Order: sequence, then C-alpha cells, then structure tokens
Amino acid sequence: MKKIYVIHGWTYTVKPWEKTIDILKHEYKIDVEMLNVPGLTTGSKKVWTIEEYANWADKNIPADSVALGHSNGGRILLNLCSEKPSKLKHLILLDAAGVYEESKKREISRGLSKFFAPLKKSALLRKIFHKLVGASDYDRAPENMKQTLSNMLTSDKKLDISKVKTKTTILWGEKDTVTPLRQAKKMHELIEDSELMTYKNWTHAPYIVDPAGLARAINKVMEDIE
Repeated sequence: MKKIYVIHGWTYTVKPWEKTIDILKHEYKIDVEMLNVPGLTTGSKKVWTIEEYANWADKNIPADSVALGHSNGGRILLNLCSEKPSKLKHLILLDAAGVYEESKKREISRGLSKFFAPLKKSALLRKIFHKLVGASDYDRAPENMKQTLSNMLTSDKKLDISKVKTKTTILWGEKDTVTPLRQAKKMHELIEDSELMTYKNWTHAPYIVDPAGLARAINKVMEDIE
C-alpha cells in the first residue's frame, strides 16, 4: 500500500480531514499518516520556532517519503526541504503558507492595536477586534502558541523557497483567500522542479469543501510518482 505523511495547518483538530483520509484509504488504497503538530493537535506549552518544527518533521517523516503540507504544514515542509533537499521523495504543497508578503492588514492591525490598547481588558471586545482584523486564529491560541504563530509569520521573511530542489506538486484552490493563488504561482516560479495544479471551487480548506476531489488529486500525484 502506498503511503503519504500529512502535516496539517493551524488547527486544533484534524476531524475535518477524516472524509478525505477515508476515501484515500478505501478507494485508492493509500495509507495516510497524519502527524499531530506540537502545540496544535498534540500538547505543548513551549514557544516553537520554524527551525524546531522543521527538525520535528525531519524526525517523524522517514527519508524518501511522500509528504503533504497544508497551510502552516506546507511552511514547515518548505523549511525542511530548503535545508534538506534530498529528504523527501516528493513534496505536495496544499494551499501552503511560506510566501512572505508585506501585508497592509498587518500594518493596519499594528496601528489599531496601539489605538485600541484598552480593549485588552475586555475578552469580548478583544475577540471582536481580532475578528475584524482577520486574526481569529491568534485570538483563540494559548499564549505560547500566539508567540509561535508570530514566529511562523516572521519566518517567511528568511525562507528561500528557491533552495527547495525536491520534486514538488502544488495543489491550490482558486477561491483561497487565506493564501491566495498568486502565492502558489510564486512557489511554482521559485521551485524549479514543480508542477502547479489549480481547482476552481476549492477554498483554503479543500478537505472540507471537496474531500472527494482532494483525494482524487492526491491519488493522481501518487500514481504519477509510481
């Protein structure tokens, strides 16, 4: 049976992946090992850096494997493969993070954070504020993971995606507003041995909106590797 390792994105449950995994297992005979990310789907009270996450992935994924990273999971695998190009047999990036863009929203958020500093005393108003500036993940995170998320976003500044020499397939939703399609095109441009495949109806989480389609896309990649 073919096997793929998956690193999920910034989430505290992998339950939404169950349909896709079930289809891959029973229809396509692909064994999926979902890795529980420290601080997210497995407990951790420390503040993590991208280097530590890349080392964690290196220890948990055997050499010459096929690995898929979604969103922040893609960021982790990009960092791993930029340092160890021969680690994986094949890399699959699913609506992955890792492309640094100077964000107007981020600059506005910084300014508003200073202006609305008194909101820190009100949990309800703070939640509303973070939702307005698109930082609900940040608001839900425990303190150590708030700093970890900040570390992840900052790490993109120094990530040299062109150092990734692993054969790579980039799967992307054209309706993704979290990591927009332009970022997929940038990754495709920077990773020499890469293929970009886009899907009209996919959002940032295709395992939710189209689990059968995602399973079919992954199976096609696995068949092409063979």
